[in-house]
Amino acid sequence: MIHIILGTKAQLIKMAPIMKKLTMKGVEYNFISTGQHKETIDDILSNFEIKKPDRQLYDGKDITSIFSMLIWSSKILLGSFFKRKELFRNDNNGIILVHGDTLSTVLGALMGKFTGLKVGHVESGLRSFNIFQPFPEEIFRKITFRLSDVMFCPGDWAVNNLKKYKGVKINTEINTLYDSLSFARPSIDKIDDVEIPSEKFAIVTLHRFENVKSKDNLEKIIDLIAMISVEINLIFILHRLTEKKLIRYGLMDRLKSNPKIELRKRYDYFRFIKLITFSEFVISDGGSNQEECSYLDKPVLLFRNVTERNEGLGSNAVLSKFDRNIIMEFVANYSQRKSARLNVIKSPSDIILDYCIHNNYHILNESEKIKAK
Repeated sequence: MIHIILGTKAQLIKMAPIMKKLTMKGVEYNFISTGQHKETIDDILSNFEIKKPDRQLYDGKDITSIFSMLIWSSKILLGSFFKRKELFRNDNNGIILVHGDTLSTVLGALMGKFTGLKVGHVESGLRSFNIFQPFPEEIFRKITFRLSDVMFCPGDWAVNNLKKYKGVKINTEINTLYDSLSFARPSIDKIDDVEIPSEKFAIVTLHRFENVKSKDNLEKIIDLIAMISVEINLIFILHRLTEKKLIRYGLMDRLKSNPKIELRKRYDYFRFIKLITFSEFVISDGGSNQEECSYLDKPVLLFRNVTERNEGLGSNAVLSKFDRNIIMEFVANYSQRKSARLNVIKSPSDIILDYCIHNNYHILNESEKIKAK
């Protein structure tokens, strides 16, 4: 059987096409949520019309601090170990699909190891080659590579990064997010309740730990945002952690008092993409946003020193390194930033599912079905 273990919104968005295609093929799958972002995934389930998790391993609030993450992960790992037969329906021939670079990824891979199931890592092979940027994601990636039996890599570069790791490498050529956007577009076109400013605007969306962990870091970023706002109106999307840090460090009033910056709460995924399509460009520290902007041919300014992704670099995406000259050059010439033309021969989600089904990982033996009831 195919077991899918996810915990965050970004993971669900990128795995949604795989889950939808499984349903379309009439293949049953076991959807397990770690609950890392439990409070904020319902809109994604609704957007993509995906079933709710078969098992919810955590029912508390979203995990936003290191201390709560340690408690949460310990409880999940111990609980899943003692209930592994029930959790995985007595399966001994299936595969656990995990995604990306979060703690939920590592926990899912560890569950695969102590249950004896194969572990498939989707979006494998991405590296920044800097342990502290992003932290702790770069560490989680390296752990997951070692625990995985099958690595589904979104391109040649990602495949090459896994040369020293054991396991099967499958090149999906592009990220499953491409499929997510393909599924989303018809619904996005019908959305009419997102307020679009009449004047040109750019979007700011920041959430990475290394950017918000200290007042000094966040204050420097707010200075840069204020500098950009002189040139163009900005819509600043408030992630929960970012909002919490802005208030704690006394920086929220700086944003509120700037007439060129509008603060908005997070949208569901489809509405956020709608807003992106009408924007001039995006300022982000997110890897998914870098990919989305590449696929949508939208200029993106990355508020990072390094990135683990190649999408858009040299074309629509610019790595700012927080350098004022690089930033202002981008703002002055963003309209010239165009994505490279994509040549997608086969859906990355189909490549992943073809491999799983070809190897009969989707089959739950009749004897195991009886035990699972």
